[in-house]
Amino acid sequence: MEKEKKHTAVIVGAGPAGLTAAYELLKNSSIAPVVLEESSAIGGISQTVNFGGNRMDIGGHRFFSKNDRVMNWWCSMMPLQASPALDELLLGAAESGEQPSPQDSDRVMLRRRRVSRIFFLRKFFPYPISLSLATLAKLGLWRTIKAGCGYIAAKMHRLPEDSLENFYINRFGRPLYSLFFEGYTQKVWGVHPSQLGADWGSQRVKGLSVSAVIKDALLRPFRSKDVAQKGVETSLIEEFLYPKYGPGQLWECVAGEVTEKGGTLLKDSRVEQVNVENGRVVSVVYRTVCGSLVTRECDYLLSSMPLKDLVAALRGVEIPAQVAQVAATLPYRDFITVGLLVDRMKIKNHTKLRTYASRVPDTWIYIQERDVQVGRLQVFNNWSPYMVADYKNTIFIGLEYFCNEGDALWQMSEKDFIAMAVAELEKIDIIDAGAVIKAHRVKMKKAYPAYHGSYYNLGVVRDFLDGIENLYCIGRNGQHRYNNMDHSMLTAFAAVDCICTGAPKSALWSVNSESDYHEEK
Repeated sequence: MEKEKKHTAVIVGAGPAGLTAAYELLKNSSIAPVVLEESSAIGGISQTVNFGGNRMDIGGHRFFSKNDRVMNWWCSMMPLQASPALDELLLGAAESGEQPSPQDSDRVMLRRRRVSRIFFLRKFFPYPISLSLATLAKLGLWRTIKAGCGYIAAKMHRLPEDSLENFYINRFGRPLYSLFFEGYTQKVWGVHPSQLGADWGSQRVKGLSVSAVIKDALLRPFRSKDVAQKGVETSLIEEFLYPKYGPGQLWECVAGEVTEKGGTLLKDSRVEQVNVENGRVVSVVYRTVCGSLVTRECDYLLSSMPLKDLVAALRGVEIPAQVAQVAATLPYRDFITVGLLVDRMKIKNHTKLRTYASRVPDTWIYIQERDVQVGRLQVFNNWSPYMVADYKNTIFIGLEYFCNEGDALWQMSEKDFIAMAVAELEKIDIIDAGAVIKAHRVKMKKAYPAYHGSYYNLGVVRDFLDGIENLYCIGRNGQHRYNNMDHSMLTAFAAVDCICTGAPKSALWSVNSESDYHEEK
C-alpha cells in the first residue's frame, strides 16, 4: 500500500516545468503535489489545440535535448514509433487515397526530419543563413559582394558584444545581419536589436555562425544517426522526436500519470495570493472558475507563474521597493497564432525531398518579408501527418504573430484578425484566399520573457525570492528566461532535487547557462 503523504507541494502552472515537477515529486512518498493551472488547458505554451480534428502546435516544439535525463524521460513516457520509414509509409498511404494509419500505439514519439527555411524576397533561403552558392545566387551579384565584404570586415574588426545587434554582426557581417536578422528580430521582440542584450544571443544561438554552418555541411556525411546529435550545433540538427498528436499529447499523458499516482491537478485555478510567514510560504489563495477564493496550505511552493505576478501576489513579507519596481516592469512578448485549413498552397516543393503532392517539406518557415507582420509559418502536416484530419486533401498551417497585450493586434476581433492573416499570405504569394476552408485564432499571454528594460536588474528579484526558504522558481516565466521545453524540465528536476536532497537553489538558475543548452526559436 502506498505510504500516506505527509507534506504538500503546491505547483503553479501545468506546463512542462510544473507537470515535470509534479511527476518527479510523486517518486517521493512523503510529498503530495497539487498543481494549480490558471487556464482550462494542459501544457502551457507547449499545448496542442484541437480545432475540428486538426491540431495546432502553439509555437512549434521539437523534442530534442542534449541532456540524456530529458531524452530518456520523454521516451519513457512515449516510446519511439516502431515503423522506421514513416515518411515513405505515409506517402504511400496518402497517394493511394488512404489516411495514414501505421499499426503502432497512439502514445508514441515519431522520428521526424527537420526542415525549416527563410522566406525572403518571395524566395526560399536556407536556415540558418549561409554563404552557399544557392544563397548567393538568390541574393544577386551586388548583395553577394556586400555580404562577402561585410563578413570579412566582421572577422577583422570585432565589435563589443554589448547588444544583440553586435552579436549577430560579429558572426555574419553587417549586410547579412541587415537582410536576415534585423527586421525579423524587431518583428519578434518589438524593439530594435541594438536595444536587446547580447545574452539572449549567447543563450539561444551561441555557436551559430557562417563558419559553423560550413563546418556542419562538411561533417554531415560522416555523422551518426543518433537523435541526440550531441556534436551538432542545436540550430543545425537534422532530426527530432515529436509526439504523434503534438506536444500537448505528451503533457496530457503526464497529467494523467500525475493524477493516477495520487497527485492533484486543478484547472481554471488562478493564484491570487502567496502567504508567507517567518520566511516560508505557508499557503496560497486561488480563484476558481466560479469566482470563489480557496486557501491551500503547503510545505513547498514551486512556481512557474510570471515573476511579475508572483511578486505582486506575495503577502506577509516586506518587499523592497526596487524588487517591486523591477518585477512590475519586467517585459514580455505576447503571441497570437492563426490556424488556417487550406486545400492548397501556391508555394511548391523544389527541394530534393520527396513530399506528397509536391507540398513544401518545411515544419516551419521564417517570414522575413518586411511588408507583412506575420513572423513565422508552420505546416502541421509536416510535424506529424496525424495532426491533420484529412492529410490527403488539406493542409493545416499556422501563422505566428508577436505582439504586446493590449496593442492593436491583440485588440483586433477574431474575424478581422483572420481576414488580415489571410490577406498577408495572399500578398506574399503563399496561398490564394479562396483556398481557405476554415480558420481559428489562439492568443497566448506572456509567451516570451523579453531581454530588455528592467530585465537587467532581474538579479535583485531573484535574490529576494531565493530568500524565501521553501519557494522554488521554475520554468520559462518562473525564471523570466527564454527557456526551451527541455530547459524548463531541467529547472523542475533541479527544484525537486533541492527539496529531496537539500541541494542549493543556485542549481535552478544555472540551467541553460552552459554552452550545451543553446537553441534557436
